[in-house]
Amino acid sequence: MRSHLLNDATAESYRLSVTEGVERVAAKLAATRRPFSGVTPAELAPVIDAVDLDRPLGDASAALDELEDVYLRDAVYFHHPRYLGHLNCPVVIPAVLGEAVLSAINSSLDTWDQSAGGTLIERKLIDWTTGRIGLGPAADGVFTSGGTQSNLQAMLLAREEAKTKDLAKLRIFSSECSHFSVQKSATLLGLGADAVISIPVDRNKRMQSVVLAAELEACRAEGLVPMAIVATAGTTDFGSIDPLPEIATLADEYGAWMHVDAAYGCGLLASRTRRHLLDGIERADSVTVDYHKSFFQPVSSSALLVRDGATLRHATYHADYLNPRRAVTELIPNQVDKSLQTTRRFDALKLWMTLRVMGADGIGELFDEVCDLAREGHALLAADPRYDVVVEPQLSTLVYRYVPEAVTSPAEIDRANLYARKALFASGEAVVAGTKVDGRQYLKFTLLNPETTAADIAAVLDLIAGHAEQYLGETLVHA
Repeated sequence: MRSHLLNDATAESYRLSVTEGVERVAAKLAATRRPFSGVTPAELAPVIDAVDLDRPLGDASAALDELEDVYLRDAVYFHHPRYLGHLNCPVVIPAVLGEAVLSAINSSLDTWDQSAGGTLIERKLIDWTTGRIGLGPAADGVFTSGGTQSNLQAMLLAREEAKTKDLAKLRIFSSECSHFSVQKSATLLGLGADAVISIPVDRNKRMQSVVLAAELEACRAEGLVPMAIVATAGTTDFGSIDPLPEIATLADEYGAWMHVDAAYGCGLLASRTRRHLLDGIERADSVTVDYHKSFFQPVSSSALLVRDGATLRHATYHADYLNPRRAVTELIPNQVDKSLQTTRRFDALKLWMTLRVMGADGIGELFDEVCDLAREGHALLAADPRYDVVVEPQLSTLVYRYVPEAVTSPAEIDRANLYARKALFASGEAVVAGTKVDGRQYLKFTLLNPETTAADIAAVLDLIAGHAEQYLGETLVHA
């Protein structure tokens, strides 16, 4: 079995196996004509259940053959221009190259003696990102597994920096369109979901700063402590960006930690034409970025950035066998001192390779393309009498719903839109997401693929309308 270990003696076997895997994936990508096969859980589960994991195939080629049946054939392919579903991006080749390198070397980014070089590369990228945000010379941060973890750590820091240790008094303010991880973080941190005060949004789905101010004042009057204000720069459903300068001013006035969840909107940091949309982010105490969304990186690649690096001490624990206290005085750079994780992948390498090959402008141009496309898509929806579109996009998300001319029942329209989404997914022709707006069922395009065109959007809208009309026609016949 030692022949399967990657080392100097098996380097050639490694090269051949990985090359075969890459060739198969490349062939699959080249031949993929739909984003999804349409397979159902009931169809695929027996295929995977039939695999006997206690009887190895013993050969990489045979395992790749099997992988075609259990995964590759039925994977959802985000690179396809008609994948318009969730916040999943096609990935850039330099990042995939970085993924191959980091997986093979398998560095762990917790301590210097496990990741010499890697530690410094991650720190360089943190400095680069905080510089783009404008957090100042004391800023720092750490790579994380994703936005949920980044938001959790930000709320941990905010809790520890709050002016009371009485958890029952702490309150977090976020918009009604903020990510669910804000409530989840409050629960995990012992505050409870009730500690999160939801602030209504305006017609453009941005937090209403006037209401925020009133809620902060009420919080103070009740003897409660405004622990944090979470502003969102790119909401999951609408791509809306909260009024960051106004929120920053209120955070200063009420002594609250300001966190900006820019998991989606962080691509604007690389944009030469839309960076102004993030004005005010430089006043935040912490920022979440998900490079695996609008920086076109493979999952996972996220980071938490903070204005004052000293606040990261709230995540620090020392173990004699890993990061003893003496390492601090010896100036040994152990990233575990800043992280909620211990063993951690060298995900920063993917972004490093991307910047070294494409540059920040290259990333920004790709994100600008999908934002431009969203504006074209909005124009199509606004001009199409079959559809109701919610807001004009700030980023690259469109929320809309099919509204048949002859049907007036909101519940029936809801069911038609639900059916259309499911039928479209089952066909494999395209993938769209869904959400609710004011209790009603809507559909959603999340545009993150520069290869998607306005013609693709128009074609998918026709498919949705066709499925919805089929459902309503069958319902009428049954009635």
